[in-house]
Amino acid sequence: VQLQASGGGTVLPGASLKVTCEVSGDVMGTAAVAWFRQAPGKEREGIACIHTGDGMIYYNESVKGRFTIASDNDRHAVYLQMSNLEPSDTAVYYCATSWKGRYYELEPSFYTPWGQGTLVTVSS
Repeated sequence: VQLQASGGGTVLPGASLKVTCEVSGDVMGTAAVAWFRQAPGKEREGIACIHTGDGMIYYNESVKGRFTIASDNDRHAVYLQMSNLEPSDTAVYYCATSWKGRYYELEPSFYTPWGQGTLVTVSS
């Protein structure tokens, strides 16, 4: 199993950005995929997850209403659409997969493997 995040960049506050997690291996349809982020000097934070089998979705309260997670099993991809971005959203964004029943808790230790992250910078 391998995951690769892409699509990061530098945007202005209030802008939108979509990041993509490309997934290889036997994941789609059987496991959850989540997006995490880690800002400089801070712990890794789980922000959204989707179970690629039953479609259940969970969000961290800090992004609910601004971020949308979606999966495309045919394309082996999971997307994170981010809108109304704030400077506090600046971080390296990672995707990871979990087969644990409590994947919705967005606990980093429940997820493996991890993809390389993509940097999102929100700055004026």
